[in-house]
Amino acid sequence: MPVLVASDLDRTLIYSAAALALTMPDARAPRLLCVEVHESKPLSYMTETAARLLSDLGDAAVFVPTTTRTRKQYQRINLPGPEPTYAICANGGHLLVDGVSDPDWHAQVTARLADECASLAEVQEHLLRAADPVWVRKHRVADDLFAYLVVERELLDEDWVKELAVWAENRGWTVSLQGRKIYAVPKPLTKSAAMREIARRTGADLTLAAGDSLLDADLLLAADRGWRPGHGELADTGFTAPSLRALPDRGVLAGERILREFLGVVRGA
Repeated sequence: MPVLVASDLDRTLIYSAAALALTMPDARAPRLLCVEVHESKPLSYMTETAARLLSDLGDAAVFVPTTTRTRKQYQRINLPGPEPTYAICANGGHLLVDGVSDPDWHAQVTARLADECASLAEVQEHLLRAADPVWVRKHRVADDLFAYLVVERELLDEDWVKELAVWAENRGWTVSLQGRKIYAVPKPLTKSAAMREIARRTGADLTLAAGDSLLDADLLLAADRGWRPGHGELADTGFTAPSLRALPDRGVLAGERILREFLGVVRGA
């Protein structure tokens, strides 16, 4: 039986320059590989060692990139190793098979959202009305499934985020603050549901997962074994579970450590 490895990408396996956390002396910093270019500029990195580990993992398991990014944002990432057959985008709203969104899966997801939570239009209207232009830089809608704000983090009122979370909770939505982005996502829109569907299709009897944010919590709880780095929302809140290993590693070296952990389990399975 294959092992399925579903991993979040940003701040779990790949890192922006601001998130690298290179705290060691410059001469001891790891060599980095750029894995994403946007508007002709390098945007995301992993260590060269992590790149080799990911290539090995892709040969040994069913590796599933699992992200809140839209399909367009995901497709500009150039990960090392074999091209994944499956990928999860838009927090589970799109299940990609050989790079193409599965229409039946997307239809199931959108029907469930319509039945179980407030509309995207209502949430978007609230964000436009309630967010302070002093710290909001952009309003965005992702694949017509959820909304997010790009903010100036140093100017952001953290109490406003807490108030937004309460407002959203009462409407079947969840709020997550990740770097310079505040996400508002419908609760039924989950990475875990898409992971279970891929496990069903592949016949995987062991699932592994990793992630750093609140939007990864359901994925980590659904997997047989999970890992989180020493940074991010989950680390900040002390999130834990019996099947979860909390790693002390932070920044880009955490991505390398997570891949070592994945490979160790896959090779021992």
